[in-house]
Order: sequence, then C-alpha cells, then structure tokens
Amino acid sequence: MKRLLLTLTFPLLFAGCASQNPTHMAFSPQVPNISQQTAQRVPISIETVDTRTVDYVARFIEEGTKTRLVGPSEPPKLLLDEVFRAGFSQAGYQIDPSATNSVQIQLEELQMDVTKKTFGYEAKHSVLIAVQAKNSTQELVKRYKAKGTLKGPLTPDFATLELDMNKLLGQLTGEILNDPELNQFLQQ
Repeated sequence: MKRLLLTLTFPLLFAGCASQNPTHMAFSPQVPNISQQTAQRVPISIETVDTRTVDYVARFIEEGTKTRLVGPSEPPKLLLDEVFRAGFSQAGYQIDPSATNSVQIQLEELQMDVTKKTFGYEAKHSVLIAVQAKNSTQELVKRYKAKGTLKGPLTPDFATLELDMNKLLGQLTGEILNDPELNQFLQQ
C-alpha cells in the first residue's frame, strides 16, 4: 500500500515543481579575452550606468496567455561594471576615480523576447551599450549592439537562455574592450 501511495505521489510532486516558473534570470558575464592595449599603465576612471527604459530582461509571449516578464537576479549594471573594470585592467589601464581620461558605460538595452510556438520556441535577444569616453580635450561616443536568436523544441529552459545571453554579453564586452579606436582615444 505504501509503495502504491509513493508511486502516485512522486509524479504529483514533479508536476508541481514543473509548474513553478522562475521569476528571475541569473546572468554572469565573464571577462572576455583582452589584448594588451597599452605599453604603460594609463589611468582612467570608469562609471557604469543603466539607462534602460524597462526593469525586466525577458518577456515570455504565448498566444492566449498573459505575457510574463522576468527580471534579473542581480542588477546588470553591477555585473557589467565588474567585467569592464577587470577588462580594462587586463588591457593595461589603471583604474583611478580621479583620472583625467574617463569612460562611461551606458547599458541601454538588455532584453530577450521568448515566443512560444506550437512545436517549440524562439528567443530573440539584444544588447545595446553606449560608451562615452573623454580625454583632456575631446569626447568620443560609440554605440555597440549585438543580437542573437535561439530556437528549440518544446519550452525553453532558463539555463539555456541565460547561457546564450551571457555569450552575447561576452561577445559585446570583448568588442568594446578590444576596440582600437576607443583604446587609441583613451591613450591620448
């Protein structure tokens, strides 16, 4: 009798767990491969700001149901600030809040739209970062954008979506940190 009860209970427990939808996505962008950019330690100050117009990072869209919004588990601004500070340090810069040369990283977009279809899903994601660099005489403003698409069967799992967004963030931060025009400007 106990065995029958356990056999019937386990599927109900798993069904209950499966219906729990996560409310946050965890991103952990890594410092990409950085080329040494300076022969000597050039001091720069870094500031990271989040200028996004929305608080969520993912929108789950399924026909006939209410769109579900999912926020980040940690502020993206903090995660990107860590990546850029470590990246510019690896590139040969000295991070100094009082430096004449400064870089402001502006996170303008970090979003994923996941559409549930009949036989699977499609996730379209994009990241937009503006960089405003200043030296003693000039200012340089550049925008960097990366987009990606992920398709799969059934329903998406959060780990796959998070991994794909982390790859996109790594690609874009690497492009910024290794940008010859930006690095040349910061060394003037």
